[in-house]
Order: sequence, then structure tokens, then C-alpha cells
Amino acid sequence: MNASKRWPRTPAYAALPVAAGALLCFGAIAAGLHGRVGVDGIVAGSAVVVLVTAAVAEPKATLPVAVMAWMTAASFSHPPYGSLHPSATMSIRAAAAMAGAAVLGLVTALVRGRTLEGVSGFAAFTAAVDRRRQALGWVVAVALLPLLTVLLTHLRAQLSLTDNLLIYLVVVVNVAVVGGFWPAVGASVGASLLVNWYFTLPLHTLTIAEPDNLLALLLFVVVAIAVSSVVHLAARRLLLAQRSRAEAEALARLASSVLGAEDTPTVVLQHLHSTLIAGAELLERVGNRWVPVASVGDISGLPQRRLIGRDDVALVVYGDVPVESDRLLQAAAGQAAAALDRDRLRAQAAQAEALAAGNRMRTALLAAVSHDLRTPLASIKASISSLRQSDVAWSAEDEAILLETIEQSSDRLDVLIANLLDMSRVQTGALQPYVHPTAVDEVAPLALRDVAGGESVRLSVPENLPLVLTDTGLLERALANLVANAVRFSPPDAPAELIAEARQDAVAISVVDHGPGVPEHDHERIFEPFQRLGDQDAGTGVGLGLAVARGFVEAIGGRLMPSMTPGGGLTMTLTLPAVTFAIEQQRAVER
Repeated sequence: MNASKRWPRTPAYAALPVAAGALLCFGAIAAGLHGRVGVDGIVAGSAVVVLVTAAVAEPKATLPVAVMAWMTAASFSHPPYGSLHPSATMSIRAAAAMAGAAVLGLVTALVRGRTLEGVSGFAAFTAAVDRRRQALGWVVAVALLPLLTVLLTHLRAQLSLTDNLLIYLVVVVNVAVVGGFWPAVGASVGASLLVNWYFTLPLHTLTIAEPDNLLALLLFVVVAIAVSSVVHLAARRLLLAQRSRAEAEALARLASSVLGAEDTPTVVLQHLHSTLIAGAELLERVGNRWVPVASVGDISGLPQRRLIGRDDVALVVYGDVPVESDRLLQAAAGQAAAALDRDRLRAQAAQAEALAAGNRMRTALLAAVSHDLRTPLASIKASISSLRQSDVAWSAEDEAILLETIEQSSDRLDVLIANLLDMSRVQTGALQPYVHPTAVDEVAPLALRDVAGGESVRLSVPENLPLVLTDTGLLERALANLVANAVRFSPPDAPAELIAEARQDAVAISVVDHGPGVPEHDHERIFEPFQRLGDQDAGTGVGLGLAVARGFVEAIGGRLMPSMTPGGGLTMTLTLPAVTFAIEQQRAVER
């Protein structure tokens, strides 16, 4: 531990009243002993007060105490005790003693570790008022004291010395309220000199003939400095309370962000930047180098402070940062390090979830392959093996049946494999749609072309529909899956329908079947992979059509919602934004 921490500095607003009171008591004791203390004792006692003040207090408190000590030594060192009438020899002797004590005390402070850097930092921390208010306090003191003196000189006959001192004390207190401690000290010294010159006998000299007047004047200086110190201390505590409140609010906002969903390192640094208006950068040690992780604000200048949140994480602050913000910076460094860990844990959890979803998908695919894909393969193999038998003479009709079986099984394999591949693209987020204005009346017939039984679907798509912003290929595949599902469940006397219509700022495409329908509580389950609700025929597919369709629709910025068909059946409604509305939305987001 260094010396400055072992021996904290006493601020000037506390040292000055104590030193002034000590000098006043010492002078009163010397006057009461009527010379038994001696000249050397008076000078030595006053010098000790200066030495102690210079050694333990801020350097700026040394000069006022040295002046008051010189006045004490000059006033109480010879009879008449208590009269300020020093001789030239005595004045020089006392001044030399006080100067030597002041220098010795300052040297002692420097030896004990009180550097000027520490003084300036402490002064910045204890400043109760800003420079603007201090300047205003000096202006008030310089303006009011001469005017008050002119007024009181005209009322000298009506007012006593005590009255004048009390009036000047009011001015000093007001200066303390406006400008803080040091303007008030200057005002008290100036007021004492004015009272000495204009209101104590003999007039218009610095000599004070009556001990009572000197005592009253010294008491005025002590009281004025003490009151200024109290006012300054109150202002300083108010400032510290405001800073503590601002710091507590900043810490509360920081804690709320960390406890909420937004607890990334960037969010923590943004809170710090908004509080201190300073650039901040979070560094992480990778090997022997510090690598930037996140930053906010201007970090182009020189770093002002570096705080270690952890052995491998550091917070660097740029710009003018108050000294009293250390606790907030340390808390922010710790929170940023914790947020970095949580952010990475979330990323790892998301990766683990993706791996788990992939494992579930692979398990389901294996279950599907075990039956749904192996059945058409078995049919193809059996038909080809039959055709290749040399000991059997197949008729033309039998060959046609076997070839038709091969073709149908191949088509089923093509559809199944396509759905499996599409589902894997949806699950892994590998879809990269090419979105552009598209006409629905051009895509809908293409979707029916490759669907078995698609020629029976009733198509109702007006040519005057607005264009939609979508990916043509993905929209076609989604509609094909929806139509295939509707055709499969539609009875022959009630074929499926594909109806498109404009709805405000969107286009709705409805695929309607009149089959058995799906209960409302199962509407979301039909979009899960490998679900075939109410369908026990494993040869009809692996239950991926609707899951793929919804994945494609969401990828192109649309919505797919099921509903009950009036009279029985299921209606799948695909809604896409119209081109004009979609462009306006995109521009609003960009703004």
C-alpha cells in the first residue's frame, strides 16, 4: 500500500477553519499570559500550525493559514497584546518563520507521497461547484464588497463594529452559496481588510489599537471561513448524492439489461456510452494478444482507462472520464465479461439445439426410409427382375403393367426424395429465395402440371390480380405440395379447388379440398414432419408435404394457415404481400 493511501489528505475546507481556530486560541492564551510565552514561543507556535497544515492538508490551504499565523505572531508577541501594531523587524521575522514552516510542511507532504497528480485528482473529486459558478462567486465578491463598504461608511454613526461584521458575514455566506469555498475565503479576507481599514481605530491604517477589535476581527475571519466550509460541505454532499444517484440509475439500467434478453457485450457498452459519453471497447486475451470483441463510440483517441473485468477480459475507456466513475466502470467491466460468456453459451445452446434437431430429423428420415422409400424400390426391383426372366414369356399386356409399376414407383421415389431434400433445406436454413415481382396466374398452372391428378383441380385465378413479391420456384413447389395433399383427400365427385383473390394489401391463394377434414385442435400438428393424420396408408408418402410447404412459404415472406372448409374438408390459405405494400414496408424498415 502506498503512502497516499496510508495518510489521506485533509481537504482545504476542513483544514482552514481548524487552523484558524487553533491560531485564535493560541493568541488568546498568549494574551492572557501577558508575555510569559515570549516572542519566540508565539512565533514557534504559529509556525507549528502552518507546518502541520502544509503537511496534512491540500497545498492551496497553506497560504491563507500562513497569513493568519503571521498576523497572530505579529499581534500577540509583544505588548499591548492583542493590538495589531507590528514592527518592521517583527514582521520580517514572523514572515520568514511562517514561510519556512510552509515550505517544510510541503516538502514533508511530497516525501510522504502526496504528489501534485494526486492533489489534482482529489480536487476534481471534491469540487462542489463548477468553474462557471466559482467565477460568478468571485464577481459577486468583487462587486458587492466595495458597494457595501461605501454604504456602511455613510452609516458609521448608526452602526457598531459588530453590526458591520455581521453584515459583511451575510455577504460572505452568499458568496459561498454562489461560488463555493474559495471565493468565500477570498471574500472573508477582503471583508476583514475593509473592516480594518474603514471601521477600526485608527482609521485608514492596518493597525488595530484595541484588543477587542482585533479579537472581533479574528473571530469574524474564523466564523466566515467556518460557515463557508459548512456551505461548501453541504454543496459537495449534494453533488456526491447526485453523482451517486446517477451512478445507481446507470447500474440499475445495466442490471435490467443484463437480466433481460438483451445482455450482449455491445448492449452493456452502449449503456456505459450513454451514461459517460465516452468510447468503450471490450478486449479478450487470445494467446498473448488482446483481441477486440465489441466497441461503441469513438475509440480513435488515446485510451484513458483500462479495467480488468477478468484475467482474460478487459474494458478500455476512451475520452474524458470522471475519476468518480471507477465503480461504474468496474461494474460494467464485470457485466460485459459475464455478458460475453452468456452470449457464447446461447450460441452453443443454439448449436446444440440445431444438432439435436438434426439428430431428430435423421432419426425420422431413417424411420421413413425403412418403409416408405424401400417399398417403391422393392416394387421397381421386382418388376425389373420379372421382365429380365428368360424362362417366362410375358405378354404385351403383362409387360405394360410391369413398366407402369416401375414408372409409378419411380415417380413416388422422385417425390419422396424431393420432399426429403426440401425438408432438410428448410430445417438447416439453407434456403436462399430470389424474391421478385411475380404474377400468381402464371405460377398456379405450373404448380398443377406436375401433380398427379392435377388436371381435375378447379382453377380460379383472375388475370387482374396484383403482383406479389416472392420466389417463383419456391411458390410453385409450395402450391404443388398443397394441391397434391388436397387431391389425395378429395372425393371424385368433389374435386379440389385452387382459388386466388386480392385482399387489401395482399393476395390470398386458397387450396380447398372436400375430404374428411382435420379437427381444429390438430391444425398445427399437420405441419410437423412425418405426420399423416387420419391416413394409415404408408404408401402415400412420409408426411412431409405440408411441412415443406409451410417452410417454403415462410421463406418467401408469406403465411400459410389452415381452416375448415364449409360443408367439410380442409382449406389451406397462402397469403403473400402485394408488390406495392411490400416495397413500402421495406422502405419503412430501412428508414
